Amino acid sequence: MIATLIVVPILAAVLLLLLPRRAEGTAKWIGVAISFLAFFATIGLAGAPDESVRWLQRPFTANFHVGLGHGLSYWIVLLLTLSTGCALMATNVPRRRDFVAQMLFLLGAMAGVFLARDLVLFALFWDLMLIPVFFILLGWGPERSNSAWRYLLYNVTGGVALLLAVAAYGVLEGSTDLIGASLGHGASVVGNGWGLWIFAGFAFAFAIKTPVWPFHTWMPATYVDLPAPAVAVVSAVQSKAGLYGFIAIVLPLLPEQVQAAAGIMFVLGLVALVYGAVVALVQDDAKSIVAYSSLSHLGLIVLGIFSGNALALGGAAVYVIAHGLFSAGLFLAIDQFETREGSRSLKRLGGLGARNPKLAGGLTIVALAALGLPGLCGFAGEILILTGLYASGNVWPAVIALVPIVLAAAYMLRLFQDVMQGPEVADVPQRPDLTLLELLALAPLVVAIVLLGVNPGPVAGSANVQSAVSLVQGTR
Repeated sequence: MIATLIVVPILAAVLLLLLPRRAEGTAKWIGVAISFLAFFATIGLAGAPDESVRWLQRPFTANFHVGLGHGLSYWIVLLLTLSTGCALMATNVPRRRDFVAQMLFLLGAMAGVFLARDLVLFALFWDLMLIPVFFILLGWGPERSNSAWRYLLYNVTGGVALLLAVAAYGVLEGSTDLIGASLGHGASVVGNGWGLWIFAGFAFAFAIKTPVWPFHTWMPATYVDLPAPAVAVVSAVQSKAGLYGFIAIVLPLLPEQVQAAAGIMFVLGLVALVYGAVVALVQDDAKSIVAYSSLSHLGLIVLGIFSGNALALGGAAVYVIAHGLFSAGLFLAIDQFETREGSRSLKRLGGLGARNPKLAGGLTIVALAALGLPGLCGFAGEILILTGLYASGNVWPAVIALVPIVLAAAYMLRLFQDVMQGPEVADVPQRPDLTLLELLALAPLVVAIVLLGVNPGPVAGSANVQSAVSLVQGTR
């Protein structure tokens, strides 16, 4: 049953808290097992029929409706379960039982976001997935940091806007059971003149979650303060909830508003793309480099989504998964060399590659994917987006987007070179290379990076993605 992908992790999170605190190792392996079982269950559920139970009848119809019908949601759930399993395998934080419980709750809540086929259910899980991240920031983040409250304030504000938009849409349409259904439900909303306001509510919530400039200010501190296993999952998957919302909800349900707002979204995406790359270039903290590079990469995806071109939108879908894979890999690799050297500062690190060839090899592949090396997943998404932008007449945005893509090579090579190839720092102890467990935590992400780079077609060719573009083009 598809609903078990939501229910089992959340139930396991609750049961883990009943284990004695001395069962730290047991809790970790329970979390790893559930995550990878969910991964293989998702593969087995491909093509399974939706599951729906009547929920509300007034003031509009809403169902507890879950499914893997939207092509992109299937790939994101695979990314979610894989990245969570890898992150938990690498987990070595204090109070591991409680941490694993929070991560499993996050897994279940995020699965609910991407499996929901009803807007009310989507909004419910949208807010539910904030809870574990907030408590992880409070419990495992640095003392006296306000990142937890900033994260909560920004995202709750977006959640309120989302809930208002869903309620308005439900009242006007008579039903919120619409995600992944036949396209074109926006007609009555547009006729009522409410379409722009509803679009604004959705776009505001999704822009904060992605995040898109200028709603990004919660993100750098959150990514730096979260322990590496948590930020690997948040960066890889939770940031994709907003992009998924644009593709699976806004494009098919509000095509005229998408067309009208495309210019504004292009500007926001371009600013995020350039700003994130420039700031990443001057950072000294390795986590900050990856955080700001994420802002840049996500800006490129926004351009693909609002291009009105099927090729670019297919590329955006590929890059959603690609960014999740290499960002999770980067954060886990950073944690591995921080654990060894006690620092993330590029000035305090150097020469690790000579004594840590396995770590150097893993970081090489994920960094090359992030800078867009042909044959790896980052290049596949970038080239499809840029080609689609050019083909749709958006020549200048495509040209401007080339600048931060070149800068990505600069800051990723700087990260790798300073950490692995630079001169050894005398007062920093050199520790052994990756253990077998650490290698196993990174290896699935590396394999997926290569596989998606070689064959991006199944993700780019999602039927619902192409249909959404056709609908938007029909409003011109």
